[in-house]
Amino acid sequence: MAVKSSSPLHVYLLAGVKTTTCAFNACKARLEEQLHSEGIDPLIHVLFPYGDASRNVVKQVLEVKTDLSNRMHAGRIGGRLVWEQIKDNVRGQRALFIGHSGGGAAAYQAARLLEEEGALHDYRVVQVGSPRTPIHPDMRDKVSYFHSVDSFGKLNDPISRIGSWGGWIRSRGYVPRWNRFKYAPGYVEGIPTVGGHAHYFRTEPYVDTNAVCNLDKTISRVREWLKGWL
Repeated sequence: MAVKSSSPLHVYLLAGVKTTTCAFNACKARLEEQLHSEGIDPLIHVLFPYGDASRNVVKQVLEVKTDLSNRMHAGRIGGRLVWEQIKDNVRGQRALFIGHSGGGAAAYQAARLLEEEGALHDYRVVQVGSPRTPIHPDMRDKVSYFHSVDSFGKLNDPISRIGSWGGWIRSRGYVPRWNRFKYAPGYVEGIPTVGGHAHYFRTEPYVDTNAVCNLDKTISRVREWLKGWL
């Protein structure tokens, strides 16, 4: 698969609440291996918008809540922290944001801030096991959302039930009707993972009956969505 541009691909892995500093090690290594095999030379950065596992969890959760709003002047604490850290390096470059849990909300908000100031245009945002953050209509096609499902295809990650994509629309006869997907990402998919919310990027022992680990499942689905852009 050929790269569309000669500019480097910046990949940002964004952690959620109470995440250890080594949580993305396997994911980073696997992404580097796969992208290099396709002739892509990525610059992969691991960021902690709300601090790591050593920080007070209540403060982290309260900061995540500020990133769940789509209001123009919302606090966006995690998103603004990421924006501040990367704005000088990513300007005019290609960027891929992959955020787990609250990191998915921060990823979207950071990308939106960068786009609002005209610093970023060629990018994609991947939210994994994240709270539902309303996505601006102009950004829908650049944002994907992956969540864990059980053997029946039913959502089984409680964090993915937090927040809302809903909004009012006018139906026939101009009667307002609530559409729960009005502000949803452009692509939403369930992944049959083993374990719980914290295990999307884990290898053994989080392996299914076909010997496929959660990390490979998650990366495989993300890469499939990114086809045509990478």
